[in-house]
Amino acid sequence: MNQTRPNLALELTLLAVLATLWGGSYVLIKIAVAEIPPLTLIGFRVGIAALFLCGMVIWQARRFPRDGTTWRKLFIQSVFNSLGAWTVLAWGQQFVDSGLASVLNSTSPVFVYLFTLVVVGRSNAGPFKLLGALLGITGVVLIVGPGVLAGLGDQVAGQLAILTGAVLYAGAALYGRRLSHLSPGVSAAGTMIWASIFLIPTSIIIDRPWNLSPSIGAVLAAVTLGVFCTALALLIYFRLLRTLGSMGVASQSYLRAGIGVLLGVGLLGEPLTLSTLAGIFCAILGVIAINLAPEFSSSFHPPAIEPSVPKKEKSS
Repeated sequence: MNQTRPNLALELTLLAVLATLWGGSYVLIKIAVAEIPPLTLIGFRVGIAALFLCGMVIWQARRFPRDGTTWRKLFIQSVFNSLGAWTVLAWGQQFVDSGLASVLNSTSPVFVYLFTLVVVGRSNAGPFKLLGALLGITGVVLIVGPGVLAGLGDQVAGQLAILTGAVLYAGAALYGRRLSHLSPGVSAAGTMIWASIFLIPTSIIIDRPWNLSPSIGAVLAAVTLGVFCTALALLIYFRLLRTLGSMGVASQSYLRAGIGVLLGVGLLGEPLTLSTLAGIFCAILGVIAINLAPEFSSSFHPPAIEPSVPKKEKSS
């Protein structure tokens, strides 16, 4: 079978779209959480995403896996990229300034590199990817402001929690390759089903959401968060795992910071400083270095979208 090489320009465009969706989620969360408790908001977010993704899977006539092994893998992936990561990040951000939290959370590509080099032992953890990871972090520091690093060492527990979130995101980028036999829609739907199973009942027990009276604006923000910043973003995420690879898709964390600033400049009239421009430039260079590394050409292996059904052997 002929292997199709990915269109790098298209994949990088999708990476920017993914960074925009996840970067824009902070604005939507800020709007919604003013009237909806965080746990209920997260439960609503994953529930809407699960419904949307399940509908897409049915519309595309895809099949959900029927074996327990694949569903266990989907559960582990859900812990990495939603259940575990969102929980520790939400807890840690109570004690850490948002700027420093952004820097710490952007270290996931470095952890992907280290896990690839030490744990996974793959030879494609090349120097260009390490250079890209370091450039990306430098860019995020410049975007947020170098002074934010003065807070390192304070509120250690909170900072470790945010770093743990970055580690979990790195684990998601690596472990997600084990789901390459599934379509992106099935992988995304499966992880959100698991997240909904745990988060929706918990939010009902703790928050009693039937007593809430959120405004239309807050509800619309929550729906947009679920459909676009979660469901659509996960579809792109699982696609990019196949094309750009684990570290390539993790590099969107560098773009998020720059996109967040540009959104603030365009929508809120915030100032654009020289340090911020330099940071955005470094972040873009980091993403390019990671995704134009020589290893990219060997990282794409077109997967089988659906597992084939084995034929029954004829009895002799």
